[in-house]
Amino acid sequence: MLADLLERGELSVAIYGLGYVGLALSAAWARAGAKVIGVDVDVERIAALSNGVVEYVEDDVRRVVADAIKSGRMEVTTEGDVASIKSRVKIITVPVYLAATRPSIEVDFSAITSAAKAIAQGLKREDLVIVESSVPPGTTEEVVRPVLEESGLTAEDDFYLAYSPERVMVGHALKDIEENYPKVVAGVGPRSAEEAAALYRKIARKGVIKLSSVKAAEFEKLLEGVYRDLNIALANEMASLANALGISFAEARAAANSQPYSHVHKPGTGVGGSCIPVYPYFLLWTAERLGVELPLTALGRAENEAQPFRVAEAAIKAMIREGVNPAEAKIAVLGLAFRGDVDDTRRSPTYDLLQGLLDFGIRPANVVVHDPYVRRDRVVEKLGIRLTADLKEALDGASLALIATDHSAYRVKASELAKLMARPVIVDARGVVEADAPIYSIDGGRWPIGRRSVQPEPRRGRC
Repeated sequence: MLADLLERGELSVAIYGLGYVGLALSAAWARAGAKVIGVDVDVERIAALSNGVVEYVEDDVRRVVADAIKSGRMEVTTEGDVASIKSRVKIITVPVYLAATRPSIEVDFSAITSAAKAIAQGLKREDLVIVESSVPPGTTEEVVRPVLEESGLTAEDDFYLAYSPERVMVGHALKDIEENYPKVVAGVGPRSAEEAAALYRKIARKGVIKLSSVKAAEFEKLLEGVYRDLNIALANEMASLANALGISFAEARAAANSQPYSHVHKPGTGVGGSCIPVYPYFLLWTAERLGVELPLTALGRAENEAQPFRVAEAAIKAMIREGVNPAEAKIAVLGLAFRGDVDDTRRSPTYDLLQGLLDFGIRPANVVVHDPYVRRDRVVEKLGIRLTADLKEALDGASLALIATDHSAYRVKASELAKLMARPVIVDARGVVEADAPIYSIDGGRWPIGRRSVQPEPRRGRC
């Protein structure tokens, strides 16, 4: 089996896609003793990695990948066909995109199809191909398999084909792979499933969960995400009611979650990243083709897409309530990444939050965005808004501090933020600021907005 080659240090693993997931997987397989070949279409990224420059938020991933490249245990390339020839295991981590969600949902399989074509050109008997990308159910067998079989080889008979969804969170992705969760695995046949499972047992200390079909494994991954999307929508709705009642949602939530069957999530500015906002659409796209309706899934997504605009409205109302003219005030939006202590801005709700402020007539020149991890952002630049990593600079002269991301840097006393501002109005949309001075908090019982507010149509793009 291929796992035996890994034990002897003779296994070559090609990783297709060197983003957040791909680099973490590269580190995991390198630590397991495999020779790793990283493949990516981004020429600049490959050039940087070739020179040992690994840009990643996790120290362990940076260190392991840099050491593997330096020692020759890992190489990187843009030539996916060559990588396929040189490897026995090929792992696909490239994204499947949402091309559109209105007026109808369109899924873009071009990246995963391109990776499969490159693999097919170097595919050999007894090789193993594993799809780890999050995909609509049926993708591995209906999109990837036909492309691979253009090689003249047949899945399960000549080569192995499996699906194993990535289950990582950037910030502790390598630990997620190696320690935190069992690995879900399924194959197009029993031989494929066992080859993949035997390999993953070598790196996943929590073991392997082997499902009966690839489609079930693809569905499982999306189920994880849509559960969280709906839960966050519920949290936002209940936080709105708690604020209307004048009580702390955070206090009530903590008490509710002391019951083992309650897992209420936190409210916030919306839902970001390349996962949770996308998975419901994959399921809706699939359901539409089967003639199945998913009204709750669609409603949860709509609610979370409207949330950044509600937060923008709340900020405007808070300023007016405190006697500040929003049209003339400096506004500091704290946090561009979609969640705390990472540099990942993909589909961040902060983008819609910024657009919401502009929709209310706020001039871009009056807005500054602060993020300690993000140095440059094309979307913010296009809006004409300044981005800085200096918190004091962002707050200097500001009348509003709007906390949009739960970075550790914002887990401070409200009074510490206020003393850096001109006429301080603090709107905490993530519930992270310690309220030792008056603030508006989404989960603390003081929030200047009703549930049924005007909701501009969210602007949607690719993942």
